Amino acid sequence: MTHKIFGSELSPFSVKTRSYFRYKGIPHVWTPRTPDNAEEFQKFAKLPLVPLVVTPEETGIQDSTPIIDEMETRFPEPSIHPTDPVTRFISVLLEEFGDEWGNKWMFHMRWARQADQLSAAGRIVGYNEDDAAKQEMVDQILERMTNRVWFVGSNEATAPIIEASLRDMVALLDNHLADRPYLFGEKPSYADFGLWGQIYNAWTDPTAGSLLNHSQNVLGWVHHMLW
Repeated sequence: MTHKIFGSELSPFSVKTRSYFRYKGIPHVWTPRTPDNAEEFQKFAKLPLVPLVVTPEETGIQDSTPIIDEMETRFPEPSIHPTDPVTRFISVLLEEFGDEWGNKWMFHMRWARQADQLSAAGRIVGYNEDDAAKQEMVDQILERMTNRVWFVGSNEATAPIIEASLRDMVALLDNHLADRPYLFGEKPSYADFGLWGQIYNAWTDPTAGSLLNHSQNVLGWVHHMLW
């Protein structure tokens, strides 16, 4: 009874979902979304967005939070929710914060500077300097994505605020994770998955990666959550 996850390594919501499946031990196949599997993807997807999980019953579920919520009902143990109701509320709040504000960090840092833009676009297409067709695709991605930073509220006025917020959060996390492997102790929670997807993806980019590589406790958490 295997689930199929259509996703992308550069999608924070996709890797968030995959990390959850790995932690829970839910049988699954990670399937990078490509033009070659477009027909199968469209059969189950209501929106052209990843992640998409196809269940063994051939039901499609999209959006990382509803996916995780549905899987928690199917695979309740080990639970990702703290037993204390106040702590559980904080965990849910941080998951939402990661999805909504954390995405501003990742998206802004990825598409605001040329080095990060080229790194991300090249990975999306499997960039090879000798491949003219892929270079054209890189150029198309750069044009599309750099014109979309406004979508997360990134502009000249807000850029310093977004970047300062990321630096502050990394510092807080590094201090918090000094004496525990996960946000609430010995196992990952809803909050961990929500924040981690954004921070892991930011870490794969040059500028944010250089910041995170100096935060050893956060880096350890990133690796714990990856596998």
